[in-house]
Amino acid sequence: MFESAGRIVYRGRWSLLVLSLALAVLAAPFGAEVFGRMSDGGFADPEADSTTAARWNDEWYGGNAPDVVVLYRHPRVKVADPRFKRAVHDSLRRLPSSRVRRLATYWSTAAPAMVSADEHATYALITLRGGTQTKRRHYAEIKDRLAVENLQVRVGGAVPLLEELNDQTARDLARAEAISLPVLLVLLVIVFGSLVAAGLPLVVGLLSVLGALVLLRLLTEVTEVSVFSLNVVTMLGLGLAIDYSLFVLGAFREEVRRGATNEEAVVRTMATAGRTVAFSGLTVATALLGLLLFPQMFLRSIGLGAAAVVLVAMLAALVVLPALLGVLGRRVDAVRLVPDLGGGGGFWHRVAAGVMRRPVLCLLGVTAVLVALALPFAHVKFGNVDHRVLPATAESRMVAEILDRDFARNSMAGVDVHVLIERESAGTEGRRPVSATKVSPADARPFADLIDALPGVTGVDVAGVSQANAAIRLSVRYDADPMSAAAQQIVTRIRAMPLEPGMRAAVVGGSTAAQMDLMASLAAVLPWMALVVGGVTFVLLFAAFGSLVLPVKALLMNALSIGASLGVIVWAFQDGHLAGLLGFTPTGTIEATATVLILAVVFGLSMDYELFLLSRVRAEWLRTGDNTAAVAAGLERTGGVITSAALLLLVVIGAFSTAGITIVKLLGVGMFAAIVVDATLVRALLVPATMRLMGGANWWLPGWLRGAHRRMPAHAPVARPPALPRLLAGRPPRTRTTGWVKVTAGRTRVVKAAPDGGWAWAEEDP
Repeated sequence: MFESAGRIVYRGRWSLLVLSLALAVLAAPFGAEVFGRMSDGGFADPEADSTTAARWNDEWYGGNAPDVVVLYRHPRVKVADPRFKRAVHDSLRRLPSSRVRRLATYWSTAAPAMVSADEHATYALITLRGGTQTKRRHYAEIKDRLAVENLQVRVGGAVPLLEELNDQTARDLARAEAISLPVLLVLLVIVFGSLVAAGLPLVVGLLSVLGALVLLRLLTEVTEVSVFSLNVVTMLGLGLAIDYSLFVLGAFREEVRRGATNEEAVVRTMATAGRTVAFSGLTVATALLGLLLFPQMFLRSIGLGAAAVVLVAMLAALVVLPALLGVLGRRVDAVRLVPDLGGGGGFWHRVAAGVMRRPVLCLLGVTAVLVALALPFAHVKFGNVDHRVLPATAESRMVAEILDRDFARNSMAGVDVHVLIERESAGTEGRRPVSATKVSPADARPFADLIDALPGVTGVDVAGVSQANAAIRLSVRYDADPMSAAAQQIVTRIRAMPLEPGMRAAVVGGSTAAQMDLMASLAAVLPWMALVVGGVTFVLLFAAFGSLVLPVKALLMNALSIGASLGVIVWAFQDGHLAGLLGFTPTGTIEATATVLILAVVFGLSMDYELFLLSRVRAEWLRTGDNTAAVAAGLERTGGVITSAALLLLVVIGAFSTAGITIVKLLGVGMFAAIVVDATLVRALLVPATMRLMGGANWWLPGWLRGAHRRMPAHAPVARPPALPRLLAGRPPRTRTTGWVKVTAGRTRVVKAAPDGGWAWAEEDP
């Protein structure tokens, strides 16, 4: 299959390159439109009660949370001064009603919570007309009219926050590319020695970045796309494209140096490295597609976009890069700037030999380190995404922090309770009569009094009445952090309260309820994601290696890597140990959906390098039939290229970890930790040690499954390894060991190490 694909690519190389260039030129302007079309939020379960309550707030009462919060302050004049009121209202009257649906101020609501403790500041709440994109356009039209002479004015709220997230994302992307691309070019020149060879992975990487922008732009046409997805998807696309290109390019150069023609080199490269890249891309994409099982837009949009860009990176490495290599041939090593430093085989030979001699020590030592890294996850606390994902200098973040510090606590984060009233009394004994024509706050008063008596509640206000829906909205005030156990206990108790006579239902919402519903949703779906992703990955690995044992072992290795990565994230972000270095504000929690995203990404990346190692070990096993020799030879032959690939991917991730948005930093640190763990401890020590101890059991495949395996597309060759020559009866073999390679002589034929690192038959006198 891959050999045929290689021939097709080689013979159509010029057509493929021209088509790829034309598509890139045509797609670039379209992809650039993605900036400004993405949405914030997307962390809620659409079917949860809290989401229903938020929708009712908007549809029934004219607004859930305000779109814009305008904060006014005067250092000497108090809010009660008529001049303060006149200045604010004169400014707001200039706003066009065609753009603004609703305005609320302290003077229009008489709400004491809208005045600061020192009485020198207040705020206005603005609700804009239209959907998300329309509101953003309307805000752009009115934001310059919000300034008030002689007053200090700051603007925050959902729409300005989204604007700042988009702007920050664009700046982060530009900075990450400016940092990573020059460093990548230098490292690639050092790895390959040739400027031409070094430039090819960057070409594939840039194509993948463009593909990421185009794919996200297309997704905005059919669904909401999280503003956090752009950096995540671009980071994965660029990093994996360079990773895959490195393996394909390295295999092609080896074939050329062995004397293969351009076509032969492309075909053989596709049959070996190309096959491994394809299985790696499918495995990573499978892990990311598992995010589609979750109802949250944040996870679904990133999962779909990231899986698509991984496949784009894979196709670019398997189509565009081989086409370029077919054109260049030996000229791939042109413009040599650095002498060939070799593959580092001596170092990896020593590592392999050490692991083969002491597999138990390596197994126990690495497992202990990984468990120690995972321990901080035992005290993880989950929170939600808020204004603190932005840098401290962001205006919308400053507004939110001032409101929380200088005004009544949780004045805009109360618990919403929607009380649905029966319009007509059924006449049942003991039921309170309810007006048949309208509802009033008095209809919900008994229920509100019961809520007011709950521990931790500081007050209950009527926040709205919907006659059309026979509903009354209650706002429950409390003096606790919205994510605290005390706030969650209030929500739990309200939800458990029996309905009063005349009530049809009570639906609880607000930020605390939303976080509780989110955690319940994630906990319900996560086992299904693990089952589906684990099952599909098992099938892919079974097709790749023709073994039932290796997929199970790979999944267990992944579990250790994921645990270590999540432990590092808790230590760095929840506990705040990297706050100073990375420049973020620790909140004492980890965002739950971001944690699920990291789990999916790390699962895919953790499988990446193991696939490359196992592919080489598999080839050696089929050639020799000696498990120990195959594992050691595979580690030695892949050590240099996997280390180089990991280093290049770390450069990309490190550059994106400088982002101003905390979620991107968090994902970057999680990926960084996973790659360091996988490229060193797991791939170099743990996997070889376990395979050394398991011996021939690594390759166990029942006979009844061999037929099923052969029928799989692109299946791995399953054959009995070549047997050593039969010895004449009564003539014992003689054995000597060179390194880890056994040379056994029978009568006149011996099995010896070949120059290319494999094994071969040779004639020799006994």
